[in-house]
Amino acid sequence: MKITFIKPNIGRLEHSLYVDEGRMEPLQLGVLAGMTPAHVECVIYDDRIEEIPFDEPTDLAAITVEIYTARRAYEIAEEYRLRGVPVILGGFHPTLFPDECRRHADSIFIGDAELIWHEVVADAERGELKPEYRSPPGIAQQGGIKPRRDLFRNKGYLPITLMQFSRGCRFACDFCAISVFFNRSHYVRRTREVLDEIESQERKFIFFVDDNFLSNHEAAKSFLRDLIPMRIRWVSQASLDMTNDPELMQLLVDSGCMGNVIGFESLNPTNLQRMKKGPNFLRRGNEKIKRLGWDYYEKPIQILRDHHLQTWAAFTLGHDDDTVESIRATSDFAMHHKFCFAAYNILMPYPNTPLYRRLESEGRLLYDGKWWLHPEYRFNHAAFVPKKMTPDELTEACWDCRRRWNTLGSILWRMFDFKTHLSSPMRLLAYLQYNPIYAKEAKKKQGMMFGLHRRDPGTRLESPKEISIEEVVGT
Repeated sequence: MKITFIKPNIGRLEHSLYVDEGRMEPLQLGVLAGMTPAHVECVIYDDRIEEIPFDEPTDLAAITVEIYTARRAYEIAEEYRLRGVPVILGGFHPTLFPDECRRHADSIFIGDAELIWHEVVADAERGELKPEYRSPPGIAQQGGIKPRRDLFRNKGYLPITLMQFSRGCRFACDFCAISVFFNRSHYVRRTREVLDEIESQERKFIFFVDDNFLSNHEAAKSFLRDLIPMRIRWVSQASLDMTNDPELMQLLVDSGCMGNVIGFESLNPTNLQRMKKGPNFLRRGNEKIKRLGWDYYEKPIQILRDHHLQTWAAFTLGHDDDTVESIRATSDFAMHHKFCFAAYNILMPYPNTPLYRRLESEGRLLYDGKWWLHPEYRFNHAAFVPKKMTPDELTEACWDCRRRWNTLGSILWRMFDFKTHLSSPMRLLAYLQYNPIYAKEAKKKQGMMFGLHRRDPGTRLESPKEISIEEVVGT
């Protein structure tokens, strides 16, 4: 038996295919391949960088689906099903929007596929694939399963190893699909299994892809103490409340943390309260910050800088109290603090989140409420009607932040921070290596189309212009 694992692309540019130059390993597919019995042949095709050989014989196509790749995932599924190959879709989108996904696959997986992946493989071998598999979320890679990293070789991924320490997050931000998928729970792997996985791979630079690496402070501190002797450098995603714990901050430094993606989301306390962004308000003693004490994150940012941690600040823009002027002020704030990176993300209504349901009830969703499938939707465009600006004004304001942030002058000016980017050669190298990639990708992806075809998924037509990957990358 043979299983073909697929990582879909987002779509195409107006004039050509899109090749993701900032691509990272598709860890979730490597993990599933690692859980697959040895007698089953596994291959991975990454639609972001290579053509998928649809005519290559296989017994099952397993496609991971995120909301941004849903349209393209359905196109890929259609090609396999036309050839008589059964298709199973899994990932966040099938879990959050299963009824839609069922129309494009022979089987869907709701929840964490790892926990009963062996059942899927066994059923596929017998030719008895079930229409639906369902499993609750849980601890990742139980039993010390290691990803099939050999399947990532020679695909040109960034030189950083992706890994998991935990999954989920205990907070309940109203726009966040993570809290819905994991039901506000947080699952931590066994420390020894994570350390063994670090030892089994060659790199000393790790990206822990946890939704919130520090959701459980005590579990994180225990892990970090054991991580110190590994002498690696690492980054992850974490919430701002880490700055309330001095011991945790020191352990981050001692264990080799270079910085984290941090969801600042907004500078407006009313927006933060409405979205239930709890960790941005927490202070020692777990007391909510008083309005008179709102300091625009000055104290937490200073703590991060005192520990020489680089910050990738993530903002969601378009909340009900946002204006064009406040979005520009967000850009000024990020420039002032010379963050390593900043993501100016338009607030996106993900299906089955509280935000989506509220905007739907208020009649404010655009593109028939399914922006991820609509042929006219473009990447990083507003998909709803904001309260204090037009959708086009929101789109342009966010793009103006990205454009301003990614200029050569901005990159050079932000580099001169001796507490962060210039505090060590390794941090300077990371800053100089990844900022140009981030800038190029932001410009290239802005306004790109989802999928390759301008039609409803499921209606087979030729692509408007057939262009090979080789033509795009020049090989």
